[in-house]
Amino acid sequence: MTQAERLLFLINYLQNEYKEPKLIPVPREYTERKRLLRSLMNLRPPRIISNEFLSVQDAYLQEELHSKDIISLSHLAQMKPGIYLWQGDITCLSTDAIVNAANSAMLGCFIPCHGCIDNAIHTAAGVELRLECARIMEKQQTKEPAGKAKITKAYNLPCRYVIHTVGPIIQGTVTPQDCEQLSDCYHSCLELAAAYQLKSIAFCCISTGEFHFPNEKAARIAIQTVQDYQRKNQNSPEVIFNVFKDQDYNIYRRLLG
Repeated sequence: MTQAERLLFLINYLQNEYKEPKLIPVPREYTERKRLLRSLMNLRPPRIISNEFLSVQDAYLQEELHSKDIISLSHLAQMKPGIYLWQGDITCLSTDAIVNAANSAMLGCFIPCHGCIDNAIHTAAGVELRLECARIMEKQQTKEPAGKAKITKAYNLPCRYVIHTVGPIIQGTVTPQDCEQLSDCYHSCLELAAAYQLKSIAFCCISTGEFHFPNEKAARIAIQTVQDYQRKNQNSPEVIFNVFKDQDYNIYRRLLG
């Protein structure tokens, strides 16, 4: 199959899963077809899917991955011992783990083509990631509390694992509990990474997007928590603070000196 043929196969497969007639005609433009596939993957609930689909999907996503510039730790300069800063798409990082800012359902974002990191990570990983998350949550039988973390495979991402954590949602003034929960997110992820003997972990800006935690305050908590953990644990994984927006890059660069 060519990449275009894989794309069309995946779209038709996902549309045919719905019992109602197709509501969205397949666009002619290749970029619009890619957007439609992402939407269908975002919307799809975590249910059994055929091995044929997974085989074609994985081939498609791996080909997409090869078209990206993959960034490893060796490409980056240290800002402080064991700490790096990188601005870009977290799904391009070839680290032992990347951190996903999840919601309490822990199943990824169901809003088609939403701009959140949860949506981007699940889209690039493939539908297997949502299926694994669903198995974890079915066993847990309760929503994921803020400050905890779960680990999954990374599937079609260039990293080895994805660590999912739920940050605090800010409604009005930031409280001491909010700050403690955000710190707990970073600590829980580091603890989980250490338990799996991971050497590197990339953190996104947890809670600062849809959850409205003030960016600079969140960055200060993130840096302080990581530095405290690294001081107390000699075998702590190296940390990349991954930012996407210029605002966050400028904050972290200033705070890291």
